[in-house]
Amino acid sequence: MNEVITYINDALWGYLLIGVLVACGFWFTWKTRGVQFCMIGEMFRLLTDSATADTDGQKRHISSFQAFAVSVATRVGTGNLAGVATAIAIGGPGAVFWMWVIALLGSATAFVESTLGQLFKQHHDESFIGGPAYYILRGLHCRWLAVLFAVLITITFGLSYNSIQSNTICGAMQEAFGWNPVLVGVALSVMSLVIVFGGIHRIANVSAVVVPLMAIGYFVLALIIVIMNIQAVPHMLKVIVTSAFGLEQSVGGALGATIMNGVKRGLFSNEAGEGSAPNVAATATVTHPVKQGLIQALGVFTDTLLVCSCTAFVILISGLYDIPELKGIALTQAALSAEVGAFGPPFIAIAIFLFAASSIIGNYYYGEANIRFLTSHASRFPHPSLLLTIYRIFSGGVMVMFGALVSLDLVWNLGDLCMALLTACNLVAIIALGKYAFQLLDDYRCQKRSGIKEPTFHRSQLSEIERDIDCWD
Repeated sequence: MNEVITYINDALWGYLLIGVLVACGFWFTWKTRGVQFCMIGEMFRLLTDSATADTDGQKRHISSFQAFAVSVATRVGTGNLAGVATAIAIGGPGAVFWMWVIALLGSATAFVESTLGQLFKQHHDESFIGGPAYYILRGLHCRWLAVLFAVLITITFGLSYNSIQSNTICGAMQEAFGWNPVLVGVALSVMSLVIVFGGIHRIANVSAVVVPLMAIGYFVLALIIVIMNIQAVPHMLKVIVTSAFGLEQSVGGALGATIMNGVKRGLFSNEAGEGSAPNVAATATVTHPVKQGLIQALGVFTDTLLVCSCTAFVILISGLYDIPELKGIALTQAALSAEVGAFGPPFIAIAIFLFAASSIIGNYYYGEANIRFLTSHASRFPHPSLLLTIYRIFSGGVMVMFGALVSLDLVWNLGDLCMALLTACNLVAIIALGKYAFQLLDDYRCQKRSGIKEPTFHRSQLSEIERDIDCWD
């Protein structure tokens, strides 16, 4: 079974998806005039943005920062520690270069999809709900594609990705402390079930506290290691670049494997174009859709250019990446141990627990948002409360336990397959609807140039699709 999935993945990634992802990244960068570079200052300003929309006299409760924290919670996880290590072990140091490329280009893609998520969001209880399923339905008027996306993202994040997070946590705990993966899986399942039954507000509150602390702590430690080995940095960067273009192949095999693994692991980590971030971007209360587009573009930079690079530098400085027996989280733990001693494996075990646990929380929400879509827009699905209860049990319990019991290769291969199908579905939508994100960005820039500190949007500004926009009165 694992060999069949590997073959399908190689076909999807090697012959189709990588080219489309890179082409979309270039296209969106050009059409937005390099929004991910030119407006980075505005991205940081918006993290503390206090301007929120007032709907029916009531303030909504998900802030820009909370939406950013939830999306980073799913990005900053096993992809940053185990995924980077896997990419380097299989594709060589050059895979790091291609992770950087997909992040720099993908941040423009993330801007477009998250802006669309905000534009086509809908009212839900005391907050909002939205994502690709909603903009496919309302923007493209293609119900079957919207339903397909909702099913795929529920399976990918709520089920498949949660098994990857669990597998990595259990591996790290076993490596550091010798703990039985079954017992760790049980404890993790219980914790996940307690949190996911609390809903998006509890998810947002937990993520807003945990994510910044764990990301900063890990970044500081990696920075210290790099500074301690500053003399090795020029050679390390040279190895990354030469390996990226097939000029140095002492490890990692062919150039195709280097690019493929760099792009796959980069996408798994930063999620740009995958269609996940728009789900949480839509929940934020802002005065203009572009604000969340910018916030989520910043999330891609935070994930790949900071956290992923930290892991890559530690591994490459250690020189352990060419040992065949070391892969995944074990390679990251061994590399850190080589630099800081016995403190390394336990630190990584605790870090990966926090990274992956927060990812499980965020992953669950992506599934919940799309289950609500399915039960609202597809008549053949069971009652919402019943389907959500079943989903919560499988997402927080069954699949977390599944990941604790099966092999590393199986969970990553399943994740790659789901990611390929999900990304292809979303790219079709954002290519077709991207023009609205470009119009919104032009409007936002125009208002900023005219001296308006907090640009606002009204749906009448897009008269051609005004009837398809549920919010923005």
